[in-house]
Amino acid sequence: MRFGMKTAPMHTTWADMLAVWKEADTIDLYETAWNFDHFEPIFSDRTGSCLEGWTMLAAMAMATSRIRIGCQVSGMPYRHPSVLANMAATVDVISGGRLIVGLGAGWNSDEATALGIPLSPWKERFDQFDEGCEVIIRLLRDEVANFDGTWFQLREARCEPKPVQRPYPPIAIGGTGPKRTLRAVACYAQHWNALSGTTGDWQASRDILLQHCADIGRDPGEIEMSINLRYDPIAGPTALADQAAQWSEAGADTAIVILPAPHTPAPLAAIADALAPLRT
Repeated sequence: MRFGMKTAPMHTTWADMLAVWKEADTIDLYETAWNFDHFEPIFSDRTGSCLEGWTMLAAMAMATSRIRIGCQVSGMPYRHPSVLANMAATVDVISGGRLIVGLGAGWNSDEATALGIPLSPWKERFDQFDEGCEVIIRLLRDEVANFDGTWFQLREARCEPKPVQRPYPPIAIGGTGPKRTLRAVACYAQHWNALSGTTGDWQASRDILLQHCADIGRDPGEIEMSINLRYDPIAGPTALADQAAQWSEAGADTAIVILPAPHTPAPLAAIADALAPLRT
């Protein structure tokens, strides 16, 4: 199994987030570091602090040197995909080729309503998401990009400088929606992330993804499959390792450890020691 870590940039400070990411960068077990893409706290006190994800990624690209970085995941309605493609190319250049481009269709209606961000009905949102993925990939990959969609169009468009990673940084799509999300993973992604749930539910979603891959002739071995595990400071690293072992047995490639706020680098080394026997 492979491992990453995540700190949600809510109810926290920049100094605390920075300390965690810099420490994780020194511990070989952690291959990836993630934040999220929201503008206010989720599933908690909405009045709390929430740092913006992509500006943070640019700063973290300069503060780290080894670990791969990404947003888990960016809501497509938040930014025009042409703008997001340019942002991604820039962060990949700044990081020296360590970016993973996390993408999702968006879901937080409370946040969107509060900020005046249009959030289309479900079908339209996923139609926009599919087109947005196409736009981002073409701009990152092609010298000159053209696209004629219902929602987005490109006319002899350029995105320069190109990202360090060629043909483009890996795309990570999050979610388990059987009809649209998992089909989008099969079509566009090199990384699929799912909230943990139960191993049985995850395996059922994986099987749907495998069928989508078969339908379009995609090799599923090209897609890294990750799950998120929340670290409980009371239960400690051993309990986390026991959970990770179950997920490894279920077939997950990667476990991403979510560290709770207040964020501190203190448990990172002990967590890494506990997970090390599972590493592949």
